Amino acid sequence: MQKLNTLSLAHNFVESHVAAGDLCIDATAGRGYDTAFLAKLVGETGKVVAFDIQQEALDSTAALLREQGLDRNVTLYLDSHANMAQYADTGTVACITFNFGYLPGGDHHICTHAESSIPAIEAGLHLLKDNGIMSLCIYYGGDSGFEEKNALIDYLKTIDNHKYTVLITEFANRPNNPPIPVFIYKRI
Repeated sequence: MQKLNTLSLAHNFVESHVAAGDLCIDATAGRGYDTAFLAKLVGETGKVVAFDIQQEALDSTAALLREQGLDRNVTLYLDSHANMAQYADTGTVACITFNFGYLPGGDHHICTHAESSIPAIEAGLHLLKDNGIMSLCIYYGGDSGFEEKNALIDYLKTIDNHKYTVLITEFANRPNNPPIPVFIYKRI
């Protein structure tokens, strides 16, 4: 049986909505695991665009993609996720993934912040095609993240319920500030 955690929930949600030929965005490339996952789903006829503000993250992502033979249909950008609307047209993206927090194994002082994360979500909502989805994994706790987590949760509650369904989930019996999986579905 598959371990039930934030990432497995997100991947199950994404896998059930993304098809070969789709355009997807990994808004926070990190170590490249979501980028590679999306590249496998969209196949050779699809495209994945991935962003990160750290060159270390993009280098790690590029290495993973090369190792798995998935680098042909992926474009990496050293840029903020808040600028994603410059790289895709409105209504064309099937899926956008986010992992908020800091680069795993990286400097904890370099992390996502609500000041760019909320505009990134807003931009992503416009980029999604009808029936498009967004997956957000909110990592917080320790020395960073509580302010961003609170701001994101507050913002998510304001998203237009006539156009989008927003599901905020939580692990009620896990200790130490478990990540929060969030799923957004754009209605027709």
